Amino acid sequence: MCHSVALCRLHAGGHHIHLPHQPWANHPAPASACSQAVAVRHRVNGATAASCSSPECAASRLEDAAAASDRGISTGKVLVTGGGGYFGFRLGRELARQGMSVILLDLNKSPCDVPDGAIFYQVWVRGLRLPWVDCIFHTASYGMSGPEQLRKEQVESVNIGGTNNVINVCKERSIPRLVYTSTINVVFAGKPIEDGDEDSVAYVAPEVHIDHYSRTKAIAEQMVLSANGCSLKGELLQTCVLRPCGIYGPEERRHLHRVNVERRLFSFRFGDPQARMNWVHVDNLVLAHTLAAEALTPKRSCVASGQAYFINDGVSVNLFEWLTPLVS
Repeated sequence: MCHSVALCRLHAGGHHIHLPHQPWANHPAPASACSQAVAVRHRVNGATAASCSSPECAASRLEDAAAASDRGISTGKVLVTGGGGYFGFRLGRELARQGMSVILLDLNKSPCDVPDGAIFYQVWVRGLRLPWVDCIFHTASYGMSGPEQLRKEQVESVNIGGTNNVINVCKERSIPRLVYTSTINVVFAGKPIEDGDEDSVAYVAPEVHIDHYSRTKAIAEQMVLSANGCSLKGELLQTCVLRPCGIYGPEERRHLHRVNVERRLFSFRFGDPQARMNWVHVDNLVLAHTLAAEALTPKRSCVASGQAYFINDGVSVNLFEWLTPLVS
């Protein structure tokens, strides 16, 4: 992975915004606790909605919400794709905490109780008429690890086709802001990147990508950036891209949980023992997304419009030293 990649900062209002959550000092290797998932509840302003939970019912409710929004567009409403995933759910929860009305979309069920101010639909955006929102956070993706990586058609359908659907929804519904969750892998080809930034590190050639997931994420990212500035009704579509590295945090199961399971079966060390990597705490990644959305507004002079940003904690660490408490 990357060697000593410098802190990549999100510009908002002409200033560098530093991610404040730096758990490295007190918690050099966070635990990967896994809690039992609880039943899904569709809640709006604290009330549990009594309705069926099938995708067909969810699609019907979403269509009703779209019709209602046509009669009177409100502000402070956002939509999060991948809202049932580890990061997407936490992003939606924070947006709801800030007082926004949040729509969470995912093909998978939400792992936890839906927070007050949010509603969860177990559907995908393809073919649906969505309600108007102020901003879409497109976090949904597929094929990063495990057996998913081998399902190339599904990887392309979600990462490229799904992103195209989201862009079309923005155009059709005149949704003014789109924040896309990409990955550092769009510029990583297996060789070290030292002190790289958005200006100095270029896209990897399609045939050089380390896997199909990275290749499709790069294509999707460029689609989002190309859509920036498209004409909507009375305004322009503002888009930006965030490129996180490895995500960690409470109950994270994709990166650290996999290491924790594998260490029970094997004892090994791989790669360069001097390699240094960047990671991002889930809270910092959530903050970066909220800042990015704000930086796409006229209030912030749309400074993030058409931009891509690397997102990490601002600290490079030795991979093996950082993981030692997990594998010892």
